[in-house]
Amino acid sequence: METNYKLYQLNTSFSVFSNYCYIIADKITKQACIVDPAWELDKILDVICKLELNLTTILLTHSHYDHVNLVNPLIKRFNSNVYMSKNEIDYYKFSCKNLISANHMDELKIGEMVIKCLLTPGHTEGGMCYLTSDSIFTGDTIFIEGCGICSSDGGSAAKMFDSIQMIRNFVLKDVHVYPAHSYGKQPGYTLSYLEEKNIYFQIEKKEHFINFRMRKNEKIFLNLKNTITELDKQRLNEL
Repeated sequence: METNYKLYQLNTSFSVFSNYCYIIADKITKQACIVDPAWELDKILDVICKLELNLTTILLTHSHYDHVNLVNPLIKRFNSNVYMSKNEIDYYKFSCKNLISANHMDELKIGEMVIKCLLTPGHTEGGMCYLTSDSIFTGDTIFIEGCGICSSDGGSAAKMFDSIQMIRNFVLKDVHVYPAHSYGKQPGYTLSYLEEKNIYFQIEKKEHFINFRMRKNEKIFLNLKNTITELDKQRLNEL
């Protein structure tokens, strides 16, 4: 499907951390936004400058440091508006210049693009995904291979279940999923692929989802492949 924007995917890293951030640029006006800018400022600026983009907007999926650490340098350079969910701002007291709170189903206009805000708590209290005509940017809510941890401050496996169900019911199946991290699969698989291959999309009962997501001895991922082990499958079958 032809879109009115171009998507630029950047893999940035620092020490053991590896993130994806995304620049979404309107084809006509060259107004652009960036999702979760982190780690490598020069790499991001190189793309923006080479393409002669006007970075009007920064979209933040949540407030963890590895998703927001380049917000202030980019504001200083471009004076961009910054969007984060109201729930996230209120709970974690996040603040920066030009910060605007967003609510579930708000629509943002960037050039000729329309981006819909979807509130998706679970990994944090106020996680937010951003939906375009054929792409969804999910931060640490859902990955191609799994979903974000729910054990940190403000996390909730029950809310993660509800967020995944909302995405399943609201987002079209051919929309491409772009998370902030990869654990074996590259970003950009369709939602229909996740529904078939991602185990967290296959659990139908909330109680079972919570027990499985919060199971003991789960592998903690930092640049490790998020693969479902045979033991995990056995645990799921036992729920």
